[in-house]
Amino acid sequence: MRFRALHTIEQNAEPSTNGTDKRKISELYNSQVFSLKAMKKYMSGETYNDLLSAIHEGTSIDPQVADAVATAMKTWAMERDTTHYTHWFQPLTGLTAEKHDSFFDLKDGEAIEAFTGNALIQQEPDASSFPSGGIRNTFEARGYTAWDPSSPAFLMKTRAGVTLCIPTIFVSYTGEALDYKAPLLRALHNLDKAAVDVCRYFDPEVKKVIATLGVEQEYFLVDSAMVFARPDLMLTGRTLFGHAPAKGQQLEDHYFGSIPERVNAFMVELEREAIQLGIPLKTRHNEVAPGQFECAPLFEEVNIAVDHNALLMDILDKISRRNHFICLLHEKPFEGVNGSGKHNNWSLSTDTGVNLLSPGSTSIRNLQFLTFLLNVTKAVHDHAPLLRASIAGSGNDHRLGANEAPPAIISMFMGSELTRVLDQLEQEKEHFIEDAGNGEASFKMDIPKIPNIRRDNTDRNRTSPFAFTGNKFEFRAVGSSANVASPMTVLNAIVAHQLKCFKVEVDQLIEGGEAKEMAILQILKKYNAESKSVRFEGNNYSEEWVAEAEKRGLANVKTTPEALDAYLSDKTKEVFIGNRILTEREIKARHEITLDIYTKRTQIESRLTGELALTHIVPAAIRYQNVLIKNQLGLRKIGLEDEAEAVLNTIKKISTNVSLIKENVKKMVNERKKANELEDPREKALAYCHIVKPFMDNIRYHADKLEIMVEDKLWPLPKYRELLFLR
Repeated sequence: MRFRALHTIEQNAEPSTNGTDKRKISELYNSQVFSLKAMKKYMSGETYNDLLSAIHEGTSIDPQVADAVATAMKTWAMERDTTHYTHWFQPLTGLTAEKHDSFFDLKDGEAIEAFTGNALIQQEPDASSFPSGGIRNTFEARGYTAWDPSSPAFLMKTRAGVTLCIPTIFVSYTGEALDYKAPLLRALHNLDKAAVDVCRYFDPEVKKVIATLGVEQEYFLVDSAMVFARPDLMLTGRTLFGHAPAKGQQLEDHYFGSIPERVNAFMVELEREAIQLGIPLKTRHNEVAPGQFECAPLFEEVNIAVDHNALLMDILDKISRRNHFICLLHEKPFEGVNGSGKHNNWSLSTDTGVNLLSPGSTSIRNLQFLTFLLNVTKAVHDHAPLLRASIAGSGNDHRLGANEAPPAIISMFMGSELTRVLDQLEQEKEHFIEDAGNGEASFKMDIPKIPNIRRDNTDRNRTSPFAFTGNKFEFRAVGSSANVASPMTVLNAIVAHQLKCFKVEVDQLIEGGEAKEMAILQILKKYNAESKSVRFEGNNYSEEWVAEAEKRGLANVKTTPEALDAYLSDKTKEVFIGNRILTEREIKARHEITLDIYTKRTQIESRLTGELALTHIVPAAIRYQNVLIKNQLGLRKIGLEDEAEAVLNTIKKISTNVSLIKENVKKMVNERKKANELEDPREKALAYCHIVKPFMDNIRYHADKLEIMVEDKLWPLPKYRELLFLR
């Protein structure tokens, strides 16, 4: 299989011409989306205005309006050769889901195309086969998808036809959320209301605050023939075996390098399809590791950005296969080189056009900026374990803290300028920061005890898991395969909760006779002191930071089963239940589901480790060992005893590694059986994490030793040098 794959690469190497559409990107954008422009064209003015109210203000949609929207949507879709529609949703599998229905119907025995408001608003997929954490039994099959009008419908084209995809939430028959989108929408609603209330301290005209997001997506591309020759890549998305190649990423020559022609052809096709689906991809480049790449979109509202990233992961897979690649979204597909993350660039903007995380040109704007900056900081400090839980998963466990990835310690980077501002706030200095004399703008605040703030006057820190980067925060610890709705639900929920607490405290001081600005400053000073321990300006990769974080009381939870405990804490319940984002039953269900997914993925990796070790690696080693046995016997026959002894030593080393592999596989299987008998989901996950996984590491160690001993032509699995460098 390995050598057939190497031969096939030559046939696959010709760049695709699928992305050679000559139209301008601006002409392609949203062409497959039922956008506002399309809505306006296909709807009456009254229907269009009613739908806009539902999108922007959350008003309910009248059944007659729903029928009119459905008719317009069907007309638009069928003009583009669409035959089916689906409610497109994001269940707790981490993937997207869809059930296609045809527009075909019968009326008085005659065939017609029909699509009603009821079909638009609600569908009934089977809920029993999706993860529910005990909310639904197998015999309780009913579940509902419900239209989310704030995220536009789009057309998914394949060679077989076109399907209208309608973004929806997914809930159980009894109303519990069984997806990622429903709690995200609740969190965003909470944030909007809480942030508007705080904004009105500074500008009474603010009516809406929008959380925005730009998701940088990292991924690996490997020739499909190579992946098909690696059962571990096919079934788990990562290599369970593989010795480091002589050349990896140590020369740092891949980062931002010239994009290989075949990869560039894939990227062009990806961008063209993404743009038509309304995904505003802007950037593409080589990443640090060989075979690793990145794409990044423009900022969008969080809900739409989350949908677009889920859709992007789907089309990454489809388009890579068209180009004879497999796109690997696993956080750590290759040992010893950089893993893949998904940097979430998050900010807050008002309907008056103000970025709340950007310093302003007036004193009141800068006080507003500090208000939101410190409330975010306080939220991250107080709920760091929950943020860590939101990014937990078996793949991210391999990535966090390794090869330029942020550690599992949640901390924040502010930069030298903001750190100086916050330090002066803490010390109550009345003197302004002196101008740096470099021509950069300083903003006078005219408020006692608050220093000047200069905009974007600091370096970036790519080691920080949560970094301020000028007018936004970059949550860098999110894994590349994750549905970003999970960390975005948590981030928006904790910030909303914190802003509500802030308003209560400020209002109490104002009611006690304190001037508004002084009341705000007093609470900000308190938050600054209380959250200081979460701020770190140094190298998050260093061992010194691990020791320092421990002194500060910051958690360093390295594995998923322990990290997920945060979902069951009283603080988490206060945020989720108190703000009606998740019920206690839904929280427990998600905790159990995530544990179960972790256990099953580790179980699959363990089973495959044993299978590959015993059926691929050990037989290859024994074949080569038999060759060496004949060789050393021949050397002795002709009197070359020293040479024969050297060969015998190699035979012994192979035997030792083979024996240890077999021994560890046997022990691993026994421990897996014990773990499978455990009924408690957490105990089972812990057993797989701390007992089963170490055997996998031991087996890999000895197998990788054999890889550099066995003759190359006998080794059955494509090697790292082939997987990473052949494109």
